[in-house]
Amino acid sequence: MTVSQRIWIFGYGSLVWRPAFASEEQRPALLQGWIRRFWQGSTDHRGVPGAPGRVVTLLPAERAHCWGMAYRLAAPDAEQVMDALDERERGGYERRRVSLLLQGDKSASEGLVYVAIPGNVNYLGPAPLDAIAHQVNRAAGPSGPNREYVLRLAEAMRGIDASDPHVFSLERRLLGFGN
Repeated sequence: MTVSQRIWIFGYGSLVWRPAFASEEQRPALLQGWIRRFWQGSTDHRGVPGAPGRVVTLLPAERAHCWGMAYRLAAPDAEQVMDALDERERGGYERRRVSLLLQGDKSASEGLVYVAIPGNVNYLGPAPLDAIAHQVNRAAGPSGPNREYVLRLAEAMRGIDASDPHVFSLERRLLGFGN
């Protein structure tokens, strides 16, 4: 897939607080028609084979929305950044073209987002929030504790004045465990 000069990458998980690539601009953005859920397993970043962590994916949902951070790539670096993101998101994610509402803009911009599709080898699917919290609290992988992923995401959402009841409910449960 060729990346145009004005394409935005939409981050809704660790890309919100740890993009690990240079961008010309970054802005809070809204993706309409999708919700964020901790339904994707991570055996390469926040867990290991046999003890996966849980990271977020997006699910289509009418009248819903998901806040995140959009990054506009510099044209000369775009293909390199996309290759690195394809490697980073290799654990079951696919690129999708989406329409983003960037904070401060009245019209939509084209963007790319990585979505974990149900049925991929690492997809865990829904579970009660308490079960998700216990799994997250125990899991760790090469990128660190799964718990850190959730807490950093909640902090980043507050940093852009965005609400996400799923993320904040999971955060409350994790903080209740101590650690």
